[in-house]
Amino acid sequence: MEHHQVAASKPKLSKSQIFNLSAGFFGIQFGFALQNGNASRILQTFGADVEHLSLFWLAAPLTGMIVQPIIGYYSDKTWNRFGRRRPYFLIGALLTAIALILMPNSASMANLMPPIIIGAGMLMIMDASINVAMEPFRALVADKLPESQRSFGFSIQTFLIGAGAISGSWLPYFFSEYLGVSKVAAAGQVPQNVIFSFYAGAAILLATILWTVLTTKEYPPEEMALYHGAEPETEKEKGIMSIFTDFSNMPRTMKQLGLVQFFSWFALFSMWVFTTPAIAQHIYKVLPGDTSSVKFADAGNWVGILFGVYNGVSAIYALILPSIAKATSRKVAHAFSLICGGLGLLSIYFISNPDYLIISMIGIGLAWGSILSMPYAILSSSIPARKMGVYMGIFNFFITMPQIVNGFFGGMIVKHFYNGEAIYAIIIAGIFMILGAFSVLNIKSNTEI
Repeated sequence: MEHHQVAASKPKLSKSQIFNLSAGFFGIQFGFALQNGNASRILQTFGADVEHLSLFWLAAPLTGMIVQPIIGYYSDKTWNRFGRRRPYFLIGALLTAIALILMPNSASMANLMPPIIIGAGMLMIMDASINVAMEPFRALVADKLPESQRSFGFSIQTFLIGAGAISGSWLPYFFSEYLGVSKVAAAGQVPQNVIFSFYAGAAILLATILWTVLTTKEYPPEEMALYHGAEPETEKEKGIMSIFTDFSNMPRTMKQLGLVQFFSWFALFSMWVFTTPAIAQHIYKVLPGDTSSVKFADAGNWVGILFGVYNGVSAIYALILPSIAKATSRKVAHAFSLICGGLGLLSIYFISNPDYLIISMIGIGLAWGSILSMPYAILSSSIPARKMGVYMGIFNFFITMPQIVNGFFGGMIVKHFYNGEAIYAIIIAGIFMILGAFSVLNIKSNTEI
């Protein structure tokens, strides 16, 4: 193949430099975990019906689908005194921090409009802002790291995601149990331990994003051209509408990864939505519709601990994963991880003692650690450097679409096909995860992945 210019090799970064360029991910995931763990509770406090919560939750994939490709497109074409990706980190972090502070205080703005509307609006703003901050981080790793360090770079991101998720998830419990902050409140009010956790999340998010901004230098356009060869922009590539052209011209590897992502994220969404009712009914023997008993509360509390376990496993596994990928390949490492996740989900059906669910979570944690890193490492090898941001954003379609499909139809399937028994949604999730493993082995690429 003929090249206009031979690309130079990017310099390798030290482990501390790789940590610094991903540090903001800890704060982003800290805020995201607070949202995941408490948004439904906050919205219910303000009067949302349980059956409508899943519709509120569709805000996340819908905003991601719209925002991420646009942010990716503009970050590819941005260069100013703050850099290429860094301006978007800062804007996203500031908006997310504002939403974190305002969301639990929506009741205090009730003179403007009903708290449920304000709370739902803050949830959408938070989702959109997190997407603005998150998308350029994936592209930054690909911008900065040579091919030989990308698996490690995305794995460090996954480690920080896991650490942030655990910290954010457990912070309200820490405030109430160890600092004595009240965990109950009057009707229509959010407890103080949740409000303080959201304040802390806003501060940590800003601090970690600023850490990345201040410690990471981006390559200017002329240096990027040196590393990737001169790739002049064509007329067809100019303008925001070129996103649609890029979508139709996406590399073959990306299309094949799309199927893997569909199976993986459909399974994950089922797990997040249906694990609590599945375990409550199937293992704790809670009757359908019973959400006020002690057994249901015990099941919900235990699921919170279990989710912390799989995030912890993913954080540790992320540090081992590059070695597995190096010894085998990225495809084999990801397929192995997805099979472990599928078996972990399927095993829930056969468990009667809730303590043994920790074993299931180990398998799920291996899958989660790989899902957050390996697809991006595989993808980054197959897309042009000048379009890294927009293609990372378009790739998000393959994450959001299965969640939207599941969000609209998952509840109806459980109700009408499984007679309300949520454990069968978990079984389907396990099967989908294993189908994802077989799909990844079928990926064809020009480079060894």
